[in-house]
Amino acid sequence: MSVPQYPRPPFKRQHQEFPGKTSRMEPKPDDGELSYVGSGQLEGKRALITGGDSGIGAAVAIAYAREGADVAIAFLPTEEDDARRIGGLIEQAGRKTVLVACDISDPHQAKALVDNVSQQLGGLDILVNNAAYQRYFHSFDEITLEEWRKTFDTNVHAVFNLVRLCVPLMTDGGAIINTASVNSKKPTPNILPYSTTKGAVANLTIGLAGLLAEKGIRVNAVLPGPIWTPFIPAGMDEKEVENFGSQTPFGRPGQPVELASAYVMLASERASFTSGALLTISGGAVTL
Repeated sequence: MSVPQYPRPPFKRQHQEFPGKTSRMEPKPDDGELSYVGSGQLEGKRALITGGDSGIGAAVAIAYAREGADVAIAFLPTEEDDARRIGGLIEQAGRKTVLVACDISDPHQAKALVDNVSQQLGGLDILVNNAAYQRYFHSFDEITLEEWRKTFDTNVHAVFNLVRLCVPLMTDGGAIINTASVNSKKPTPNILPYSTTKGAVANLTIGLAGLLAEKGIRVNAVLPGPIWTPFIPAGMDEKEVENFGSQTPFGRPGQPVELASAYVMLASERASFTSGALLTISGGAVTL
């Protein structure tokens, strides 16, 4: 099977309010709706994916369902349309879906999310911490303490809290996969709060891998490079969106579906000795 001829920049200049809508992107990203074919690698598993309504999270949700897993999606209330679209694709794959609108940075909502998922799925085998917040700043003076805290609340504190809540539901063989970023190795100055949190997520991943090994739970992270998701027009300057991904050796950004197989591998029992890994997927772009 050949790789599709995915779009290359320059793209139309575009901006959305965070977190962005798939339907408003030009060109539309490939979340795997037509391109991902499963092979039963996650048969019978139960997964929770935060930010599973669009972008990387949506691609992972589609892939997991087609690999045989029941999938719960956590999403912001404003993203219900995208979440229902992905939920429909999960059901088309013959798997159960649970859609929960919530703000994972709120500890009470996070607890209700996990209780809901545990009750409806009967437990949990896989946690994908994918949801994140990002904002572009033209100068250091624009970065307020409020923005700094908001970014950490969603990207770091919520990740730790969800791990804390989900670990008791997992048995030997459980898997936690965090979405970090190449920014954890090579920070982008204009998204300093986001870049800093992704460094924290990478470090957290390695530490958790050591702590949770005794429980038989594996913890890994995927570090995406430039990927074409609603996160881009919602979290970057319009001028940078126009040439987004052009710096990679492939001359284009990756599509969400191009990361899905990595999340499948890290969740599957075939990766039983893989823990503490930071898997960079950046189209050959150099990271430190």
